[in-house]
Amino acid sequence: MITIVHSNDLHSHLLGFSPNIDYTPLETGDDKTVGGWARIATVIRNVKQDRANPVLVVDAGDFLMGSLFHMLSREESFELRLMKAMGYDVTTLGNHEFDLKPAGLARILTANKRDQIPSVVFSSAIFSSESRADDKLEEVFAEGIVEPCLIMERDGIRIGFFGLMGKDAAEVSPFASPVKFEDPIDAARKMVKKLRGEEKADIVICLSHSGLSDNPEKSEDEILAKEAPGIDIIVSGHTHTKTGIRKVNDTLVVQAWCYGRQVGVMDIDWSDGRVSLKNYRLIDINDSIKGDPGIAAMISDFESRINEDMLAGEGLEFRQIIAATPFDLEIREDECNLGNLIADSIRWYINKNDSNPDDPATQVEVGVVSNGVIRDDIEIGKTGDVAVCDTFRAIPLGIGFDDHVSMGYPLISFYIYPSEIKKALEILTSIYPMKGGDYYLQISGVRFSYNPNRMFFDRVTEIWLGDEENGYSLLDYSKSNKRLIRVAADIYNATFLKVVGNFTWHFLDIFPKDRDGNSVADLRSLRVDADKQAPGIQELKEYMGVLEYVRSFPDTTGDGVPDIPEKYRGKLERQLVETSWNPFKLLKRGTHVTWIACGVLLIVLSMFVLIVGFGRRVIRRRNRR
Repeated sequence: MITIVHSNDLHSHLLGFSPNIDYTPLETGDDKTVGGWARIATVIRNVKQDRANPVLVVDAGDFLMGSLFHMLSREESFELRLMKAMGYDVTTLGNHEFDLKPAGLARILTANKRDQIPSVVFSSAIFSSESRADDKLEEVFAEGIVEPCLIMERDGIRIGFFGLMGKDAAEVSPFASPVKFEDPIDAARKMVKKLRGEEKADIVICLSHSGLSDNPEKSEDEILAKEAPGIDIIVSGHTHTKTGIRKVNDTLVVQAWCYGRQVGVMDIDWSDGRVSLKNYRLIDINDSIKGDPGIAAMISDFESRINEDMLAGEGLEFRQIIAATPFDLEIREDECNLGNLIADSIRWYINKNDSNPDDPATQVEVGVVSNGVIRDDIEIGKTGDVAVCDTFRAIPLGIGFDDHVSMGYPLISFYIYPSEIKKALEILTSIYPMKGGDYYLQISGVRFSYNPNRMFFDRVTEIWLGDEENGYSLLDYSKSNKRLIRVAADIYNATFLKVVGNFTWHFLDIFPKDRDGNSVADLRSLRVDADKQAPGIQELKEYMGVLEYVRSFPDTTGDGVPDIPEKYRGKLERQLVETSWNPFKLLKRGTHVTWIACGVLLIVLSMFVLIVGFGRRVIRRRNRR
């Protein structure tokens, strides 16, 4: 028998949550936190102690990006070093491993000696022959630090591993460029052929950062199992799916949720050339598990490094309390309080640093953020205290474009027409339902209504600009209105706003402009500069905007700590759904999208009537005969 312990999408969540400040890894029964790598290490140790057979520990990628610990990943590679100490044998690369660009990933993989990190397998990278931006990463692959596949022999059984990136994961890896990714099915077939043929593998395991879905057409790892026969086990990642074991033909497919909330343990037998499942369970990682003291000590040391090398320069500390909250701040596929707060922080932070109160045109009127970059809730926990580490974990992603390639998405601002505001809001009404929760928009400075029964890309019916404190005024979003409105977002979301037209047959083209109305092609030139007197651009970071916004709240309880305003307890009705089949409401103020659809429908109905009429005449003639 062989045992496989598996995880995926750990996202630098070294500490249990939420909140981190409640987490007590060496005590049990005293908090409600989940996850924590010290607890996972205990599970791994116990699984090995309970079995006389070989145990292999694997991960399906996205071990990076999600907490303050990843801020020093290029210098220290805390995650890989810790995984090795915990007992991990092999991992693969997910889309977020590429967030720091190919050169950044190369640094992460070489920050420690090879024997200090797990084996890394990845078979679907395609390096550019034209650009040199991925040369360092290509060298890391050439040196064998990352291998397309490998063989591990246990008890005379040859176990082959390979790793790959799925289509959706590749699509959301903009900073991987110029690296591209081979079609996962093609890559898998090649690796199966190599492992089964050349390497004589008895068992083939794919670490696939592709994902699972309840929709069979989108469940990439189940499709992979069907289209690339010869894989015995697929350890899946990317979709953060909480699920039991799935079987597709002869392939076992597993995934263990995300953020270290669960770890999967699979016992298998290999006999007569076949793998059979003996037992499988998902272990919840929670306060019932006492953490490994050695791993907890390593993480504590890492926390000190974050304080010294990263936060001290900002006048902050890892566990510093910056606010108090009487309620949870949650991210949901709906207008939600955390989404509203973060969107408000973007508008507030730029206006604080880059606007002239005497010049209304310099004021950011609209702030936008997508659920895809909001990664965690801010929970009340045992005390209601909101710490730096827990706030950062809500909005942790990204990298800058400054001289030091600093961590965190920079904020950018630009001007667009009112008609383009409507197009941006149509992302929420039309694209989000097709593409999934990461595309759900949270907004600030704007309120709008929409009818989900209207034609795609023309569902928004009314738009108001303003806020809860000063009120809202109706916006004329007709094409004739050429008023320029200053909008802000992080550069990742702004990139999507700019290219959304390509996803919608150019119905929703949006062209970012400067204050004079000139189109701007390079979004990097629109980064907000916090200090125009200093050379270069001093990027305003999205995460710092949230931290500063939270610290700016008034102390309403008199304890010396800012309090999250009561306005954020629930929804603020910035998104109004007005479902109706009333023909007037379906067509009112319709754009050319709606009228084209109506024209097509009328043509189809006319043809139907003509065909039916012609058929009836033919039948009548026959009956007369």
